Amino acid sequence: MRKLTKEQKRDIRAIAAKRDQDIDFSDVPPILDWSGAEIGKFYRPKKKPVTMRLDSDVIAWLKADGRGYQTKANWLLRNAMLHFTKEPSTSRRKMVPGAVRPERGRKKDD
Repeated sequence: MRKLTKEQKRDIRAIAAKRDQDIDFSDVPPILDWSGAEIGKFYRPKKKPVTMRLDSDVIAWLKADGRGYQTKANWLLRNAMLHFTKEPSTSRRKMVPGAVRPERGRKKDD
């Protein structure tokens, strides 16, 4: 996201200092058709710091494009989450394609 210019910061301060009833909306046409509105377009979920152990080749791949590797990882995880939560509830426990499922009830030496 780009930083605000001094003029933009000045304008924001001037608008924020006004009371709602002092703002003149007479030149703004009323919106009658909301069919093109996008719900949640500007919603940003709260971020929570976590520690994860990832394979070094995965980290290298995420960092290969430079800055923003954590944002890229979040985007990938969000898309996977949305993909797998759209499935019917009976198949919600599907794993990511190519992932190895640990076998239960068996010891390594078996």
